[in-house]
Amino acid sequence: MNRLKKGDEVIVLAGRDKGKRGSVLRLLDSDRALVNDINVVKKHVKPDPNKGETGGIIEREAPIHISNIALFNPATNKADRVGIKTLEDGKKVRFFKSNGEVVDV
Repeated sequence: MNRLKKGDEVIVLAGRDKGKRGSVLRLLDSDRALVNDINVVKKHVKPDPNKGETGGIIEREAPIHISNIALFNPATNKADRVGIKTLEDGKKVRFFKSNGEVVDV
Protein backbone atom coordinates (compact mmCIF):
# COMPACT_ATOMS: atom_id res chain seq x y z
CA MET A 1 0.00 0.00 0.00
CA ASN A 2 1.35 3.41 -0.96
CA ARG A 3 1.70 6.16 1.58
CA LEU A 4 0.40 8.72 -0.94
CA LYS A 5 -2.65 8.55 -3.18
CA LYS A 6 -4.17 10.65 -5.94
CA GLY A 7 -6.05 13.59 -4.45
CA ASP A 8 -4.05 13.75 -1.19
CA GLU A 9 -3.19 17.19 0.16
CA VAL A 10 0.60 17.42 0.53
CA ILE A 11 3.25 19.94 1.64
CA VAL A 12 6.62 20.32 -0.09
CA LEU A 13 9.53 19.68 2.32
CA ALA A 14 12.51 20.51 0.08
CA GLY A 15 13.29 22.38 -3.10
CA ARG A 16 12.36 25.76 -4.50
CA ASP A 17 8.66 25.28 -3.63
CA LYS A 18 9.37 24.42 0.03
CA GLY A 19 6.36 25.13 2.26
CA LYS A 20 3.77 25.19 -0.54
CA ARG A 21 0.66 23.02 -0.45
CA GLY A 22 -0.99 21.19 -3.32
CA SER A 23 -2.92 18.08 -4.19
CA VAL A 24 -1.47 14.99 -5.85
CA LEU A 25 -2.58 14.83 -9.49
CA ARG A 26 -0.90 11.55 -10.39
CA LEU A 27 1.63 9.05 -9.05
CA LEU A 28 4.38 8.11 -11.49
CA ASP A 29 6.29 4.86 -10.93
CA SER A 30 6.69 4.31 -7.21
CA ASP A 31 8.88 7.26 -6.29
CA ARG A 32 7.59 10.33 -8.16
CA ALA A 33 4.38 12.34 -8.11
CA LEU A 34 2.77 15.22 -10.00
CA VAL A 35 1.46 17.85 -7.59
CA ASN A 36 -0.89 20.67 -8.59
CA ASP A 37 0.99 24.03 -9.00
CA ILE A 38 4.22 22.57 -7.57
CA ASN A 39 7.53 22.29 -9.47
CA VAL A 40 6.14 24.24 -12.44
CA VAL A 41 8.59 24.38 -15.34
CA LYS A 42 8.55 26.08 -18.73
CA LYS A 43 8.62 23.70 -21.68
CA HIS A 44 9.36 24.69 -25.26
CA VAL A 45 6.93 22.98 -27.62
CA LYS A 46 7.28 22.71 -31.39
CA PRO A 47 4.16 23.27 -33.48
CA ASP A 48 2.54 20.18 -34.97
CA PRO A 49 0.21 21.05 -37.87
CA ASN A 50 -1.01 17.45 -38.15
CA LYS A 51 -2.42 17.55 -34.62
CA GLY A 52 -3.36 21.23 -34.84
CA GLU A 53 -1.03 22.21 -31.97
CA THR A 54 0.60 25.61 -31.89
CA GLY A 55 4.18 26.01 -30.73
CA GLY A 56 5.45 28.17 -27.91
CA ILE A 57 6.47 28.09 -24.29
CA ILE A 58 4.04 26.38 -21.94
CA GLU A 59 4.13 25.99 -18.17
CA ARG A 60 3.36 22.61 -16.64
CA GLU A 61 4.02 20.59 -13.52
CA ALA A 62 7.12 18.41 -13.48
CA PRO A 63 7.34 15.28 -11.31
CA ILE A 64 8.70 15.66 -7.77
CA HIS A 65 10.28 12.89 -5.71
CA ILE A 66 7.99 11.62 -2.95
CA SER A 67 10.77 12.01 -0.36
CA ASN A 68 10.38 15.78 -0.84
CA ILE A 69 6.67 15.87 -0.02
CA ALA A 70 4.67 14.89 3.05
CA LEU A 71 0.97 14.41 3.71
CA PHE A 72 -0.83 17.44 5.22
CA ASN A 73 -2.42 16.80 8.62
CA PRO A 74 -5.50 19.07 9.03
CA ALA A 75 -5.56 18.51 12.82
CA THR A 76 -2.12 20.07 13.32
CA ASN A 77 -1.94 22.15 10.09
CA LYS A 78 1.53 20.69 9.46
CA ALA A 79 3.20 18.05 7.35
CA ASP A 80 3.09 14.61 8.91
CA ARG A 81 4.60 11.19 8.41
CA VAL A 82 2.29 8.35 7.43
CA GLY A 83 2.22 4.76 8.62
CA ILE A 84 0.16 1.75 7.60
CA LYS A 85 -1.70 -0.47 10.03
CA THR A 86 -4.24 -3.26 9.79
CA LEU A 87 -7.62 -2.88 11.48
CA GLU A 88 -9.47 -5.68 13.31
CA ASP A 89 -11.47 -6.54 10.18
CA GLY A 90 -8.24 -7.04 8.17
CA LYS A 91 -8.47 -3.75 6.24
CA LYS A 92 -5.23 -1.80 5.75
CA VAL A 93 -5.44 1.93 6.48
CA ARG A 94 -3.02 4.86 6.57
CA PHE A 95 -2.57 6.81 9.79
CA PHE A 96 -0.69 9.93 10.91
CA LYS A 97 2.37 9.07 13.03
CA SER A 98 2.01 12.15 15.28
CA ASN A 99 -1.50 11.58 16.63
CA GLY A 100 -2.44 8.11 15.33
CA GLU A 101 -5.49 9.46 13.50
CA VAL A 102 -6.62 7.38 10.51
CA VAL A 103 -6.26 9.16 7.14
CA ASP A 104 -8.76 7.16 5.05
CA VAL A 105 -11.89 5.76 6.59
